[in-house]
Amino acid sequence: MEEVNLVVEALKFMALGMGTVFLFLILMIVSMNLQSIIIHKFFPEPNQGTAPTVADNSKTNKIAAITAAIMHHKKMNG
Repeated sequence: MEEVNLVVEALKFMALGMGTVFLFLILMIVSMNLQSIIIHKFFPEPNQGTAPTVADNSKTNKIAAITAAIMHHKKMNG
């Protein structure tokens, strides 16, 4: 009967598994980059004007609310 070195076999399986995962991740990154290129080619982002939009006001209001909450928390605990 042939003697099998289990450590070598484990290293082979580990290399095969990690290689498979690495290859999958590389393919996923390449496919996502290709998707990004295709989407930006056929659906370009509209140009932003200089006038503020409703979303900008909403964002400013959120920042102000967060800042006020942090200041209140510091005042109460500090």
